[in-house]
Order: sequence, then structure tokens, then C-alpha cells
Amino acid sequence: MTKDDYRQMLDYYREPCVSSTASPSSYEPPPSVPDLTSLQTGNVQQISSMLSGSELAGEEQSEGFEHESVTRNTTSNGHDNPAGSNPKTRPDEDSCMEKTDSCADVGLSQFELPNPRTNPLAADLPKFVERLQTYLEDETCTHEQLFETYSQLPSVGVKYLSDHYRRLLLHRFSVIERKSKTAMLRYLTLVDHMREASIPLLQAEWNSAIAYAGRCYMRVEAAQVEGALRIWKEMEQEAGVKSGTVTFNILFDIAIKAGKYVLAEMILEEMKTRGFEYNRFSYVSLIYYYGVKGDGGAVRKTYRDMVDAGQIIDTVVMNCVIASLIRAKELPAAEQIFERMKQLVYQKTGQFVPSSDWRASRDLGRALDIASRTLRDDKEALQRLQAEQFLVPDLRTFYIFIDHHTLITGELRRVTALLEDMQTLRIPMHGRIYLKIFRGFAYHGGVKYTSWTRQRLETVWTSLLSILDGDSEVENIYMMKWMVIWVVRAFAQCCGRTRALQIWEVVRDRWRIAGEDEKGTVEYHLRHVLEDEMNGDRH
Repeated sequence: MTKDDYRQMLDYYREPCVSSTASPSSYEPPPSVPDLTSLQTGNVQQISSMLSGSELAGEEQSEGFEHESVTRNTTSNGHDNPAGSNPKTRPDEDSCMEKTDSCADVGLSQFELPNPRTNPLAADLPKFVERLQTYLEDETCTHEQLFETYSQLPSVGVKYLSDHYRRLLLHRFSVIERKSKTAMLRYLTLVDHMREASIPLLQAEWNSAIAYAGRCYMRVEAAQVEGALRIWKEMEQEAGVKSGTVTFNILFDIAIKAGKYVLAEMILEEMKTRGFEYNRFSYVSLIYYYGVKGDGGAVRKTYRDMVDAGQIIDTVVMNCVIASLIRAKELPAAEQIFERMKQLVYQKTGQFVPSSDWRASRDLGRALDIASRTLRDDKEALQRLQAEQFLVPDLRTFYIFIDHHTLITGELRRVTALLEDMQTLRIPMHGRIYLKIFRGFAYHGGVKYTSWTRQRLETVWTSLLSILDGDSEVENIYMMKWMVIWVVRAFAQCCGRTRALQIWEVVRDRWRIAGEDEKGTVEYHLRHVLEDEMNGDRH
């Protein structure tokens, strides 16, 4: 498509004669490339303490509930209200909230209740509502449990919840480690119910809908881009809710991942036209963008701009820089940053930083984003906060390098050295690391003089089996879809089809099948190895 084609498409999907007075969320990154030897750890509690008395809760809500950052890949660009908190509105959401505030504490009496004589569920309705509210307040409750409980309410179940619990319901389903088709269908079902009940959606909730439409599949295609733009159009033209910085960050991210670079540039132009400044996630997305385009110079310049803008740099940002330099074919530069980050572990305090889960990482990113804006005029406070960031490698850092070496260079010695560094830094093993190692054997094994030998493959397999069959289950290491595929393909490549079929029998018993679609995906990728067995199953 030409630039004129994209311009026509963007004009169609955006609000006509847009002149939104942006309430810019200007968040910015730290001073020149920070001295990597002078940075220490920070956490959400420390930041919140430093910002006591600031507009933390309100600013956080103003940017939307959830957006997965491309660097975490890539990662979460979300700004979610803490679970259970009441959403605080932006100025441009006042008219929307006027319609819902009156319902906030009214609950069931605000709507017509089912008649017990005609609806046998009516008598149990208070029980179902109370159970759902309890689950919503319990952060350990899974999305599956929540949606099953919600589905027990009569049609358009959001009508029977107070506004607080409606917002919390949408929030809970917007927060997820990795988007999927199932998660997307659940969230958009809730969105449809809100609209059917004539309950306005907040900007943050529209943002999450756009993100789901554009990123629920591993590969972003033109159909996902069009779906995201369509929801954006509904948000602005039909619902009258203006976009914010997060909205454009999400659209930009989707365009990049779909390879629609002209569209991505036009989204940035539209963002500037409306008066929005880049925030932390905008800069991170730009760094990723220039890495995908193979422009190492632009990666460095964007990082310097982020630093000069007063944004706080942490390991997530450095991981994005490393990954982008590798994509730009500047591996030595990426390894130099990695070595400097490793030195920090010993030079600063000699202590190790425990790895955090995805929720903690998301929350810290949002807190740093808010802090950069709130403290932008207090240089000393920003410097203190930057000094508390401990820029040491985490699991994501090692994953980036192991992914590169198992896919591109085939240097098993380098992979082994990285695994030893993980052990030294007390970073626990993860299923994704095992997956990449098996992929390395599938790509580089089975040929003369290779270091990816059958004996080494059997050693790795024994190590994985000892974890899978251990007395206690290890978090994040289990036999999922892609693990099954790469394990069997690795043995087929290095040991031959007979051994691969033996391994297939073993992994099939340990495989957590998520559905028939997943089973079909595995059979497709292993069709050459399993051809005879699959034909036998059909007869």
C-alpha cells in the first residue's frame, strides 16, 4: 500500500475534524546514557513513598488499564488501576461518568430484576452476584473462574453489578500476561454487554479492547490492524471518547508488529498533531521500531532522547535497547551493554536482585512512568529515583541472547556461558529457555562437526524430565505446545525418526493440551515425524 492509501484508511477510521485538546501525558526518560555503574534497585513501594501527596492514583488511571509493551514482547504498556480501586476520571471523561456515577452504589435496584416466577435463576441471583464480587476482589482467582461465574448471571450480566464491580470486572480481564484468542473473546464479550446495557466505557477500557483486537494472535496480520482501527473509530466517533497517549501507543505497536511501517509513522504524526507528548512506553516502542527497521543509529538517538527527556531507565528499557541493537545486527554493541550490566551486580552492592514476575514488572513500569511525569521539574528527586534502579540482567536479558544464539549464530559455547551466568546471578531456569535450547538442536544438530550433538541433547532432555517428574512442580516449566514441537523436532534432527517417536510417546503423556486447536497445531508442525502414527489414528 502507498502512503496515500494509508492516509485514506487512517482518515476513514479516525474522528472527523479532530481537534482534541489533549491532556498530554508527558512522561520522559533520564539524563544522558546513565552511568551503568551507579544505578541501584527500585520498587513500587519506594516510588509510591517518594510520590506521597502526588496525584499517583489519578494519573495512573488517566493513561488506561492495560497495554503490553513491545519491549517485553515484549512487554506491558499498561496503566491499570490497582485492583479494587474506583476509577478516577480524566477531564474528557466527565460526561461519560455522569451517566454511570448515579449507578455506582445502587447495584441491582437500578435495573429491572428477573421475575422469580418466569426465571428460575432469579432467586439465586443475589448469591451469584455476591460470589462474583468475592472472586473479583480475590486476585488469585483465574480468568476462567471469573468468566464461568459471570456467565451464571442472567443475560447482560453487567446490569446486575454496581459500577465499581463493573469496572473491576473489565480491569481484571484486561490484565493478562499474554493475550490470546480466548482472552480476547472474553473481554470483547464484556464490552458488548456494556454497550448493550447502554453503560459508557472509559478510555482505558476502550484501550484494552483495541489492544485485544490487534494483539490476540502471535502474528499480527492486516485483519488485526483493521479490527483495532475499527474499534478506535467506534471509540471516538460513536462513543465520543477521545484518544490518549496510551491509545496511540497501542495503535503504533500494532502497526509495527504487522509490518505496516508507513501506517506506524502516520500514527505518530497524528499523535503529535493532537498535542500528545511521548511517555515512557512511547520511547520504548520507538526504540523497538528502529531495531526492527535495522537502524542502530536511530536506536541510540531515541535512547538518548528518552534520557534527555527525564525518563527513568530500568532493566526493561535496557533489554529493549539490547534486543533492538541485535535486530540491527550490532551484536557486539549489545554484548557490551550486557557486560556492563553484569558488572553492576558486584560493583554496586555485591547483592543479587531477585527476579520479579510479570505483574511486578508491569506495576514498576507504570510507577516509573508516573514518577517521570510527576517529578519532571524536580531534578534532584529524579536523580535519586534513577540512582535506585538496579540495572542488572534479568531473565528477559538472558532470553534475548539465548534466542539469538540458538536461532542465528548456533554458538553452543555462548549459550552454555549464558546459562552459567544465570546460575551465578541466581536467576531460575524457565521453560522458555529450555524451549529455545531444543530449537537450537533442531536447527543446528544432525550435521558433521556440530557441537549440538545427540549426547548433549539427551543431557538436556534428562534435565528437563527431572524437573517435570520431580516431587514438586516448578513454576513456568511444563510441557506446553511449542515445547512439545521443538523437543520432538530436535530428536528427529539429531537422533532420527525412531528416537523422535519414542520421545513423542513420553511428551504426549506430560503435555497440557489447551484444546483441539492446539492439538492441531502440534500435529501440523510434526506431520513429517508423526505421519504414519497420525494416519493410523485416523483409521
